[in-house]
Amino acid sequence: MMNKLLGMVMVLGLVLSTGVAFADTNTFTVQASVIGICKLSSGTSTLDFGALDPSLTSDGAATTTVNFWCTKNAGYTVAANNGAHFGSGSKRMEGPTAADLIPYSLSNNPSTGIGSGKTTPIVLTLTGSILNADYVNAAVGSYSDTVTLTITP
Repeated sequence: MMNKLLGMVMVLGLVLSTGVAFADTNTFTVQASVIGICKLSSGTSTLDFGALDPSLTSDGAATTTVNFWCTKNAGYTVAANNGAHFGSGSKRMEGPTAADLIPYSLSNNPSTGIGSGKTTPIVLTLTGSILNADYVNAAVGSYSDTVTLTITP
């Protein structure tokens, strides 16, 4: 019995002296998350009504497009603020003087949706209109407003 015990001690000593270690394991999780984000493809755009002719009875209309993208499967909302010259319940362009104002309306399509990823841009159509009655007595000159478009996931 002593010989067996001595033999086991010698084997154990040999194993320890050769640098063999006893192994253990650990299981771990690898993870990440992708954030929902929307980015405009260009920084500025222009909605140009062109020359409004007060001698006509037609309303003014203009359309432009803006491209953006959103993270795949991220819901988004598009909103335009009221502009720099909002008043009397409407967006307004300011003319040659601060008193010269032309009201206009603005809509965007789509206003909500689901993103498809960076390689699949979304085309946003901005449509504006000006009633003839709102510019028929306007002073001659250039009119403009600055509107901020916000796209949030």
